This record gives sequence, structure tokens and C-alpha cells, in this order.
Amino acid sequence: MSDSHLKPVENYPNIDPLRESYRESITHIPAVTQSLVQHKTAMLCIDLQYLDAAPGYGVFADALASGVPPEAQEYYFDRLKYTVLPNVRKLQDAFRAKEMEVVHTRIQSLTLDGRDRSPGHKRLGLHAAPGSKEAEFIEQVAPQGDELVINKTASGVFNATNIEYLLRNMGITGLFVVGVYSNECVSTAIRDACDLGFFVTLISDGCATVTPELQKATITTMRDRYARVRTTQEAIDEIQSLVTAT
Repeated sequence: MSDSHLKPVENYPNIDPLRESYRESITHIPAVTQSLVQHKTAMLCIDLQYLDAAPGYGVFADALASGVPPEAQEYYFDRLKYTVLPNVRKLQDAFRAKEMEVVHTRIQSLTLDGRDRSPGHKRLGLHAAPGSKEAEFIEQVAPQGDELVINKTASGVFNATNIEYLLRNMGITGLFVVGVYSNECVSTAIRDACDLGFFVTLISDGCATVTPELQKATITTMRDRYARVRTTQEAIDEIQSLVTAT
């Protein structure tokens, strides 16, 4: 069928026609901030580990064979080093200061040979064995104390682990989400969490992927549909103004 009957894209208004209904029903309802006030919001840090967030390791052990062009690797690691990791640590410190939960996910198999991995991770060759360098968290943003660590072998932490069960057990109703990759594991977690009824906030300068276009597209897709979008400083200001330490 010919597309000649379709109007040119430029004739359409550059707006999301459902934005306000989603804001009023899901992303900006009073329960979002009430979750913070009641200490029921946790920070969810996704896959900030050597496997996929450190040059020279894991996915990037052989930079030429990674499938990611050099300029994309440069963009990704510069964003991690100068923006994402410092911001994640600042937000972690803000959550810890208010005695709120900081939860960490990582890609790690149960077995040394990775036979328990998801079919997708097997096809992609993604494997971080228990005790391996690839399974280690980046030190700057690593878990502290007895913070919860969730191991997974798929993109979606909610459909591949018991994280929902654990969050419900701890009374968590809201999530501030950071990590990598923005357009993969991060956005999958946000969509699933939203569908499960959690109040989700995406930290726009606390996540990274391999191109600016993918980063922008993720923020655009998540904003006011599956999550509120906040900068690190906006999130910290909100926490400091609404949350008292227990």
C-alpha cells in the first residue's frame, strides 16, 4: 500500500497528545512525593559494573570487537566519568543521609560457565561469573553496608528476578532510577516498574548509553509517560526539602 495518503510529518504538532493525562494519572500525582516523605522511595542503580561501564573490561575488553564505534565509546565513557558516576554518587549520598534504601542491580550469572543465563545474554555473549572482575561494581558507586544487591542475566530486572517481591517486603512504592544503558536495562526497568504501580523518577544526568541520539530518545520516551524526569540536583533538592532523617 502506498503511503501517499499520509500527511507530511511536519504538518503534525510537535507535542505528545497524551502527556497531560499521563501526568495527572501516573507521573505527577501526589502519591509520588508522599512516597518520598514517608521514606518509601528507593534509589535503583542499574548495572554500574566492570562488565559494561569500564573501558578495557567485559564488553569493552577488546574495544575493536565490541561492536561500538570508537567515537561512541569515547562519548559513553566520557559521560560516565564526568557526569553520570559523580552524579550517581551524589544522589546515593543524599539517599543514605536520609536513611533511605539504595538498591543495586548487576549482571552476574549463578554459575561459573553461565549456563543459567537468559537466551538473550547467551546470544549476545554477555557473562559475568560470580567473583569475576566483570561482576564487580565501579568503586565510586559501589554498594555500602548491607544495601540490597540484585543479580540478573537479562535486560529487565523485574521480569528476571524477585526484585518486586523484595521491594514490596520493604514497603517501597517509589524509585529513583540511574544506571546503564539508558535505552536498554534502564528503560526496561522503568517501564516494568511503572506497569507494576511503582512511582518512577528517571535521573536524566544519572544514566548513559552509547550515542547522544539514543540518550535523548530514551529521555523523550520515558518523560511524563512512564516516569518523571529530574536532574540530579533537582532530585537532591527535592529530597532535602521533603525528607527528614529517621
